[in-house]
Amino acid sequence: MDETFQIFLDLWEDIKIFLFELGKFIFKNLHLSFLKFEAGKGVFVTALYRQRGKLSRRLTHSGMAAITALGVMIAPVIAQEFPGQSINPWNIASPSNVLSASTDSPTIDTLVSQKVRDKILQYTVQDGDTISSIAQKFGVSEDTIRWQNNIYGDNITVGDTLEILPVTGIAHKVQKGDTVYSIAKRYDAEAQAIVDFPFNTFANDETFELAIGQTIIVPDGVKPTGEGNAIPRARQITPDAGTVTASGQFVWPTSGTITQYFSWYHPGIDIANNAMPLDVAADSGSVVYAGWDNTGYGNMVLIDHGNGFRTRYAHLSQIMVISGQTVSRGNVIGRMGSTGHSTGPHTHFEVILNGVHVNPLNYLR
Repeated sequence: MDETFQIFLDLWEDIKIFLFELGKFIFKNLHLSFLKFEAGKGVFVTALYRQRGKLSRRLTHSGMAAITALGVMIAPVIAQEFPGQSINPWNIASPSNVLSASTDSPTIDTLVSQKVRDKILQYTVQDGDTISSIAQKFGVSEDTIRWQNNIYGDNITVGDTLEILPVTGIAHKVQKGDTVYSIAKRYDAEAQAIVDFPFNTFANDETFELAIGQTIIVPDGVKPTGEGNAIPRARQITPDAGTVTASGQFVWPTSGTITQYFSWYHPGIDIANNAMPLDVAADSGSVVYAGWDNTGYGNMVLIDHGNGFRTRYAHLSQIMVISGQTVSRGNVIGRMGSTGHSTGPHTHFEVILNGVHVNPLNYLR
């Protein structure tokens, strides 16, 4: 028994030695293979780097081809796995009819391009056209068409060729000495609007220098009268005051020095100030008129206070309300100026009671 046990122990020792040596052998060979792989990989990577991606297309195409081939081979197998399905997808016939993407209506529609116009168009007047219908068709004002084509009223005939601006406003041909600011002033427009119009170009984009002879668009410009600048328009800057009730007491419409008093030939007072301050409504009411007056008042605002009183503010350089809106006492209505029959910056202020001019100084507080 002892001899048998000793033989078993000797055999176990031999097995352990064998396994140990076998492990060393395998580890050594794996280590050498790994080193060889790393060396080969380094050479491969270096080659790719030197080629700077020239082989990437080949590798990509080869990989995609392999994936496609694999998909083709396993597609029938995958198809067999769907419950209740035993159809080979590669044996399905292609449909013979082309399906329409639209199911609402079989009719054919023409889509009209919404591209913004970048230049002046030539339009031939058709039968039934009017200034109004042409303006609506091109999205500009009627006056824009009249000004550009020197038309008075609605005097157009079939066959006439009209120039249509891309936006409401004026087209101006640059002359010597013109600047963005002088053109804006001439057409009662904003210089920024001229600069912002995307199809206006400049000889210098930093200084907005213009080239003599070029045509620029003045958005919202107004045709001037005669050779001078356009008459400034009323613009609603002061918001509508809603429902208002006059107090019957008037505040001073502006600040300055009284240079002319009320008389039988001068139905108001003149308040002068070279700084041209803002003018305000003397009392709450509704704006009856805001705009240019041809009788000598120039830019003028007339307010009806609803209690028999009306007040007039004349010779303004800027109007900040529009006809029909309401204002509260003290709301800004414009800025002092020297428009119309005027020799210097001042506001001509009138108070009218039941149609009769009265001395404003008797009512101002």
